[in-house]
Amino acid sequence: MSKRDQHISVRRRMSSYLSAVVSISLVLFLLGASGVLLINAHRLSDYFKENIALTVILDETTTEADAAWVRKQLDAAPYIRETKYVTKEQAADEMKQLLGSDFMEVFDFNPLPLAVEAKLKAQYAEVDSVAKIEKSLSAMPHIREISYQRSLIELVNKNIRKIGLVMLVFIVLMLFITLVLINNTIRLSVYSRRFIINTMRLVGATRWFITRPFLWRSLLQGIFSGVIAILLLTGVLYVVQNEFGEIMGFIDAELLLVLFGGILVLGMFISFTSTLFAVHKFVRIDADKLYL
Repeated sequence: MSKRDQHISVRRRMSSYLSAVVSISLVLFLLGASGVLLINAHRLSDYFKENIALTVILDETTTEADAAWVRKQLDAAPYIRETKYVTKEQAADEMKQLLGSDFMEVFDFNPLPLAVEAKLKAQYAEVDSVAKIEKSLSAMPHIREISYQRSLIELVNKNIRKIGLVMLVFIVLMLFITLVLINNTIRLSVYSRRFIINTMRLVGATRWFITRPFLWRSLLQGIFSGVIAILLLTGVLYVVQNEFGEIMGFIDAELLLVLFGGILVLGMFISFTSTLFAVHKFVRIDADKLYL
């Protein structure tokens, strides 16, 4: 083979290798973006659930000391995330803002009761759980009534379940597409070198001797592709952070690192497995079928 032919052969192999790396990187990037959406959806669902508030209305004879005791009991409850004490004056100010006028002008005194606003932990923001919490709190002294929007809780949980199901189907679909595209990309890459594999087999090379360099190259290919996908995903997240900083607040940094690690491992695993099957296919294939 002349130097020119060798140079062309090297260029073709490099072009094929780079094409495979870029293709796998883009597919892993899409899968990683889907994973970010899934993580974000979970965090957003917890955010909405944890902002569902119960208003604990205290009876008229309750003093501020009694209200402080009630709030302390609520803070100690395992299902309460945080509480806020609402004085009569604060309640009056909120009503003014809501009504757009001073309703106190028609009263000689402030008729609004003392109250404690309690926000639940996400795992307790279910209709059944809230009903049990309401029953438990109603038995406490100084508490007259528990007020909350049952329809809002039902709506939030119903929509979250729908979104979760859609996201799950989307992730499974993306994973299937990832497997198919990466497998086809690698098979094409190995297919372009089928004559080299056949030549090595004809001179007596063992199956492991033929397969080993392909597998080593596939691992490097998977690592490079995973790193590129992670860098692309990091760049996109950086842009999103600058434009919509509040969205990034919902993403758990630890889960994001786990996702990055998963992208890297998945790229290596799929690349290695696909290469193994593709090479074994061409090692066993008859010479007359190499031209098909």
